[in-house]
Amino acid sequence: QVQLVESGGGLVQPGGSLRLSCAASGTVSGIYVMGWYRQAPGKQREFRELVARIGSGGSTNYADPVKGRFTISRDNAKNTVALQMNNLKPEDTAVYYCNFNSLSWGSNYWGQGTQVTVSS
Repeated sequence: QVQLVESGGGLVQPGGSLRLSCAASGTVSGIYVMGWYRQAPGKQREFRELVARIGSGGSTNYADPVKGRFTISRDNAKNTVALQMNNLKPEDTAVYYCNFNSLSWGSNYWGQGTQVTVSS
């Protein structure tokens, strides 16, 4: 079992920056991909969309709306993943969820989410 705890969300003005962090604990081993997803206000879970993800070897993938603005990073020694969000836009407003996807065991886990609000 893997537990994920997100932090770093908050209220920021357009053009501002936030840094999200996710700490994984439990049975963290093998080959796994960690990523960030977001769910817009008023939307249900099926509308949760990929923001960025990073593999165990450091390869990254970003959704088109955040390319060039967001950067995902990973610290395997500390079992953490971060999302640096720059030049934030109102459309970035959402609950951001950390995801842990084990390629070794076929298991998938989610954090509780952290609110990001971009508004003037």
